[in-house]
This record gives sequence, structure tokens and C-alpha cells, in this order.
Amino acid sequence: MDRNLALEVVRVTEAGALAAARLMGRGDEIAVDKAASEAIRRAFRSIPIQGRIVIGEGAPDEDVPLYEGEEIGSGQGSRLDVAVDAVEGDAACASGGPNALSVVAISDAEDGGFVRCPRCYMDKLAVGPDGREAVEIDRSPGENVKALAEARGMYVEDLTVAVLDRPRHEKLIHEIRAAGARIKLIADGDLSAALGTLRDESGIDLALGVGGASQGVLAAAALVCAGGKFQGRFTATSGFQAERLRAAGITDFARKYEATDLARGNLMFAATGVTSGTLLEGVRFFRGGATTNSIVMRSKTRTFRFIQAVHHFDFKPEY
Repeated sequence: MDRNLALEVVRVTEAGALAAARLMGRGDEIAVDKAASEAIRRAFRSIPIQGRIVIGEGAPDEDVPLYEGEEIGSGQGSRLDVAVDAVEGDAACASGGPNALSVVAISDAEDGGFVRCPRCYMDKLAVGPDGREAVEIDRSPGENVKALAEARGMYVEDLTVAVLDRPRHEKLIHEIRAAGARIKLIADGDLSAALGTLRDESGIDLALGVGGASQGVLAAAALVCAGGKFQGRFTATSGFQAERLRAAGITDFARKYEATDLARGNLMFAATGVTSGTLLEGVRFFRGGATTNSIVMRSKTRTFRFIQAVHHFDFKPEY
């Protein structure tokens, strides 16, 4: 893939973020997702790729933009697999909360860049490059925080673990507290938490817990690009979810997936903040325009760039 394509993809996530941000705090997460999805679809039309959505906003029969299997891009250029979450944290955006992101990852792997998975859950672990040899999803939370503290030359009491604030995490939270580490409970946006492990400024050293599987695949792509570590294990909370996983070819629920099992090939990852959070500032509107803040990464070089853009709506298409 041409390295300039990474900057083109940022235009797509910027479009999604701008569209979603206009609906911030208005209480309608469905409208947030729809507006961002439609903007991303339109923005992709000018990107010189032959793209196919493999992780998207729904199935072909659900009549939603960015459905799985949809062809996107200009129809010229490389044939690429695309994983997208129009707004990761749509409920947060709808309520005016933090950590909502517009996210796209692309891969040129000929045998499929991303694991196809239905809407289900995944048990996840994410950490930055300096902790990749210290932690394992099969170890207890206490073992992981102690090993990470040793690897980073820190006190356990100074580490912060991000966990979604859900009843299912009661035992996990108790074990982390018993080990002496700090906890950042987040209402939404565990992808943002996983990305936060890549930057000291985020205040997040480790991300643990069960969240959306598609967000896990996107997190895996980002961690591959940045040299961090991601591990996941698909989980079924009902018989229906178990059947959907089996139908997708995922039959071994005990299997531990490494990041490169979930996201393969030459990868590019881009995210733009919709609302401000641990990683990125959200959209800020001003008279006649807006500012956006994005991150873009490439696995080939392990570079990542933070991009602040000023958009003047009189001089560019409104997405």
C-alpha cells in the first residue's frame, strides 16, 4: 500500500467524526451512528482503492451504510480489506460523554486481513510496547500488574488499569484492587482505552476486560501498528451468540488470539476523536468550520502521527 494512503484514510475518519459530533448530547445513538456511517461512505468514494468492508456496521440485509461485504472506494487502486467502526462509543457521543472515536483500519492481506466475527463479545488484554513481554491474558490480573510494574520499573500502586464499568467485571475489579493497582472505570470506549496504553500521557498502563469483539479486532490492528500487545478470546453470553460464532467459523472458544491472528498483512489504522478522551481531543466547532484531532499508524514502519486539522466548510465538501 502507498504510504500516502494513510493520510487519505484520515480524511475518512475526520468525515465520520464531524458528522457524529453535530449530534453530540442529543440522546440518539442510532442517529449518531447513521450520520457517521453515511459520511464515511461518501468520503471513501474519493479514496483510490477497491475496498471491501469485512467488519462494519451490520449485515447486508440490515439496510445500513458500511454493511459487511459492501464495496467502497473509487474502484481503482489496490484491493483492500476494511474494518470500520463509524463511532466507537456512540452512546457516549449521544450523551455528551468522553472517548467517542471514528475508526478505520485497512489491510492488503490476500488471504483476508481481519478475522470476520459477528457482533459478540471478546475478553481482551492490551498493553504498550514496553509491557508486551510482561503480561498474558491467561495470567491473573494480580500477576499481570505485578509483572508489568517490574518491567516498567514502577510501583504496582502507580499503575492504572482501564476496565469497562460493567457488572460482569466485578471480580476483575476486585482482583486488580487487591493487587494494589489503580483502576480507571470507563463507561464506554474500550478501544480508546486500548489505544491509551500506547501513550504515557493517557495515564493508562493496561486495559483488561470483556467488550465488543469487533472493537477488539480494531484494537489489535492498532497495537500491531504500534508494536504493542493485544490478546483476545471470543466469548458467548448466550446460545444465540455461540451459534453466530460457530456460523462464522469460530468454534474453539478457549483459543487465545494474538493481535496478528486478528489483523494481518500490511496494516494502516486511523482514528479521529468525536468527543474528547484519554487519547484524542474531540471535534470543536467554530464559526464556519471545526477542528479535529486524529492519529494514524502504519504497521510497516511502526510510525504514528497525531494530526490536528482545521476545516473551513466554505472551502471543502461538508460530509
